Amino acid sequence: MTKLQRRAHFIVTGRVQGVGFRYATHARAVSFGIRGWVRNRLDGSVEGVFEGPTEHVESLLGWCRHGPSGAYVDEIEIEWQEIREEQDFRIA
Repeated sequence: MTKLQRRAHFIVTGRVQGVGFRYATHARAVSFGIRGWVRNRLDGSVEGVFEGPTEHVESLLGWCRHGPSGAYVDEIEIEWQEIREEQDFRIA
């Protein structure tokens, strides 16, 4: 039986650049078997996509609500999308 797969596009705002947010997200995503990407945005936020088993995507989004040590998350916006068959997880 195949696990239910989900894709979440997210934007995290707050003090999320310069604190290792992308690298910590990458490490966690790889450990969960999540595919997608994460990148800094010019406005100081972090944007990304998680694609994989629903419970792993939701768990990783939960972690993003506080991020790594040194981060301060004001808000996370999540948009659920159709699966696009991401191949790996990368820092874009």
